[in-house]
Amino acid sequence: MKKIRSALKEFDPKTFIALTVAGIINAFGVTIFLFPVKLYDSGISGLSMLLDQITPANLTLSLFLLVLNIPIFVFGFKKQGAAFTIYSIYTVGIYALMSYLIMNVLPIDVSFISPLAGSDLLLCAIFGGVISGIGSGLTIRFGGAIDGIDVLSVVFAKKIGLSIGTFVMIFNTVLYTVCGITVKSRILPLYSIVTYYIGSRTVDFVVEGIDKSKCAMIVTTKANDISDALAEQFEASGTIVDAIGSYSKESKEIIYFIVNHFQINKLKKIVHSIDPTAFISLQDVSDIIKKKEP
Repeated sequence: MKKIRSALKEFDPKTFIALTVAGIINAFGVTIFLFPVKLYDSGISGLSMLLDQITPANLTLSLFLLVLNIPIFVFGFKKQGAAFTIYSIYTVGIYALMSYLIMNVLPIDVSFISPLAGSDLLLCAIFGGVISGIGSGLTIRFGGAIDGIDVLSVVFAKKIGLSIGTFVMIFNTVLYTVCGITVKSRILPLYSIVTYYIGSRTVDFVVEGIDKSKCAMIVTTKANDISDALAEQFEASGTIVDAIGSYSKESKEIIYFIVNHFQINKLKKIVHSIDPTAFISLQDVSDIIKKKEP
């Protein structure tokens, strides 16, 4: 309880506003595009959709979202922390509430076709994946998760020798296979895979952004000259680290320098004009976080 109380003091109301929007967006994508045509979201959300369809009418999607997700988030409390757990439960609550309103209260018919895309499975898969992916991505970006499968993958993947991505993929493969058997269709699970793929790419886009930066790791013996030239050209500074060649035992230096993908060729030309033997390695950088000056 002390951890929860201390975490509550640090919460920003703007975060809860963003998570509210994320939950509403996710519910819209799932209930308007996926659920009416029996396409399935990934993870616990997809399992909840299946259970809604095969259980009595009083057991709804919203109920399963809460009953299945909340215990998982509580289970992952120690590993994920108080803030993550509270943010996640809150967003799932908004997702469940909005799903209930769309399907049971608002005058929207989602019983057999999508109100916006009709019975076109491809359109439903694409737009359902994109919209639910935006909701999931926003939740992750603001410090939570909208599906318990994320917590399960973190807790169990390494214990059974799997990567997080592989764990989620296996879960969804089993889920879609069961869904196909249940609804007696080979087509619907395949379109659900399309939804899952598009949704996961959308999550990456929302979390990491469209314009990924690159971290250039430059191994050279002329670090000061190269660093000065890069700073003059790009009006930014890098970081120089001392290093030793593992084979030659020669003293070298490594420059860490951040550029966008439009600047990569110019960086290469500048570096090799000063040191033709310099080694350049490029890695993706999703976010660059700087502490603001007081």
